[in-house]
Amino acid sequence: MSNPDKKIIIDSLLERVNSSPFLIVIDYTGLTVPQFGELRSRLDAAGAKAVVAKNSYVKKALAEAGLPDIAEELVGQTAFITGDSEVFAAAKVVKNFEKEFKKPEFKVGILDGAILTADKLKSIADIPSREAVLSQLLGLINEPATRIARVLNAKYNPEANEASEGEAEAE
Repeated sequence: MSNPDKKIIIDSLLERVNSSPFLIVIDYTGLTVPQFGELRSRLDAAGAKAVVAKNSYVKKALAEAGLPDIAEELVGQTAFITGDSEVFAAAKVVKNFEKEFKKPEFKVGILDGAILTADKLKSIADIPSREAVLSQLLGLINEPATRIARVLNAKYNPEANEASEGEAEAE
């Protein structure tokens, strides 16, 4: 590799894919510069980054990282999304953006060394985030305690119960 700039770019891409638990490849053909900027800011809010690099550089970085060969998908105007957290949030951003603007399109992804098709990436986008699942679980755990509190309140504080029934009848 005679061009030092090329080596710097590939090393930067290698660092990015090695530090990310996932890689999503999208086709951004037809996106305007402002739209791509908006996509980047939405991804940034989800803990992910979109970069554009020559497909040949990405192929070399993926090979050096020991990741699966997705060379057949690395054609055309592709952007590469990596992140520091969950793949779900980044996939959801891309899917919602595609609904809104009819672009970009998922091409392929890599998660834990496995290749993900565009359809699998769309399915992943529908999975709720870890925080949402934990919130639902917490709600389920708290529900029995809330019911017990209502029963005890009704039994030991009948005036409050009668007042709330009177309010309900007034409506």
